[in-house]
Amino acid sequence: MKRWSICITASIAYAAGCEDQPQPPTQPAAQASPSVSANPWLVDQAAAAGLEFTWQSGHDESFLMPEIVGGGVALLDFDLDGDLDVYFAQGGDVSTAWKSPSTNTATNQLFRNDGNLHFVNVTEATGSGDNGYGMGVAVGDIDSDGDPDVYITNAGRNTMLRNDNGAFTDVTEESGTGHPGWGASALFFDADGDGDLDLYATNYLDWNPDTELTCYSPLGGEDYCSPRNYLSPALDVFYRNRGDGTFEDATVSAGFNTASGTSLGVVQGDWNRDGHPDLFVANDGMPDLLWMATGKGTWIESGVAMGCALDDEGKAKAGMGVDTTDIDDDGDLDIIVCNLIGESDSLFRNDGEFFVDITGRTGIRAKSKHNTRFGLGWIDFNNDGWLDLYEASGAVTRLPAGEGVDPYAQEDMLLRGGPNLRFTPVLPRGGTSDTISLTSRAAAFGDLDGDGGIDAVVVNRDAPANLYRNLASAQGNWVRLHVLNSNDMPALGATVSGSIGERRITRPVRRSYSYMSSNEPVVHIGLGGDQLLAGVEVRWPDGTVTAHGGLAAGKSHTIRKNPPSAD
Repeated sequence: MKRWSICITASIAYAAGCEDQPQPPTQPAAQASPSVSANPWLVDQAAAAGLEFTWQSGHDESFLMPEIVGGGVALLDFDLDGDLDVYFAQGGDVSTAWKSPSTNTATNQLFRNDGNLHFVNVTEATGSGDNGYGMGVAVGDIDSDGDPDVYITNAGRNTMLRNDNGAFTDVTEESGTGHPGWGASALFFDADGDGDLDLYATNYLDWNPDTELTCYSPLGGEDYCSPRNYLSPALDVFYRNRGDGTFEDATVSAGFNTASGTSLGVVQGDWNRDGHPDLFVANDGMPDLLWMATGKGTWIESGVAMGCALDDEGKAKAGMGVDTTDIDDDGDLDIIVCNLIGESDSLFRNDGEFFVDITGRTGIRAKSKHNTRFGLGWIDFNNDGWLDLYEASGAVTRLPAGEGVDPYAQEDMLLRGGPNLRFTPVLPRGGTSDTISLTSRAAAFGDLDGDGGIDAVVVNRDAPANLYRNLASAQGNWVRLHVLNSNDMPALGATVSGSIGERRITRPVRRSYSYMSSNEPVVHIGLGGDQLLAGVEVRWPDGTVTAHGGLAAGKSHTIRKNPPSAD
């Protein structure tokens, strides 16, 4: 194997892209603010639920960059029985997985939920395994048959699995979606309003094992490199659905070839409310990208022009996970990106014509920069009507650690949201009864047990995944909205507005957000003490608006566009 040597010194490592530096330990719970929780919000029940999975980095002696970046997870109802199942992308040996065909022995895993928060591994029975070196997972119905299909991004050729009544078939070649690079996050969205789902897949670096670099840690010895060492940003890829489950590569014709990056996260939103889907891409150590739709089948990169490519100091951060929702109740969608240790999150408030970085005034800046964060989500865990912020964490270069302790492990973070856009920590960090320190990557969110509280599945590098069941005390009321388009599929890109007391809130229908994750595509709204989400309106992806009255708490409601209805 050809290896090039680069020495990363302590004087430059802090400024270099995806590069961690040792930080002072966070304050113990005894010295924390009054936001310490007497009862845990989240309890890990993965082992008890039978959800036993470990993402295998395959690390041996060589520090191959993909080993520190994966892996991904999806929550989906693959068998249409009404509850959420879990699909994990698996790593393994990147050197063998990079070959075509892959000779990697590790495979992705699918776990069926039996309805009682107990999972059974059905990978072999369903044909859903893939032996690529798994990064991210996207879910969407590519052939409009009602079954959710699965797209896996790999370090190596990506894979498309078509779902037919709960049985999966590898249709990568016939669908034309087997991009051979190093994929990261991906999403399905209806790019052209024709009713079928198109596909945007990010790429991290133009990389292969034979040209891997050798980098060194300030702590001594080899370690993983920064993406800036490679000087090899990659183009993302856009596939347009032909309507028959096959795709054409439309990256160039759509204009997505006009900017490259080190892409890790991606999310869809209509940030200028013109009825056309836009995309935000989080880049690692490079300016983030904002692809604004022209409405003519093309997109223009507008991140710098609209104020969300750089932070409020004009710096490009190490963007990983990303999410979008209306955080300030003004009716349009805002964006949050999580970053590297020493760098805070970037919370970009949408002011209609442009974005403003308001991270510092929310309490998030000081709280977030002590860890390297990856998967994240704006989730109302305690159903009080205010969105909380969860972030899965784990370093990318070694931190000081005792012998036998994972030198990349860090605690996850849970911040409680409240009025005036102020966020305070739930302690111990991560909202669990005891501090849990792992090298966490993807985080996916959904109601796994059907109790009206949002749970989370977190993937960890070389350690068992977590299933964090939501047991937050003093939970408020809630509603769940299945917002469906004319094909009875989730109306991705639609937004739901409704009133809680004096507040008018807006929430998007989204599936691909966080980091290399696919989430439950249901709009979950905490109501606090209210018994009704009043004055419900849906703004559909084409810009039309329908009204649906008030929806009662404690129920799941289905809203269909044609005809306008709420069941």
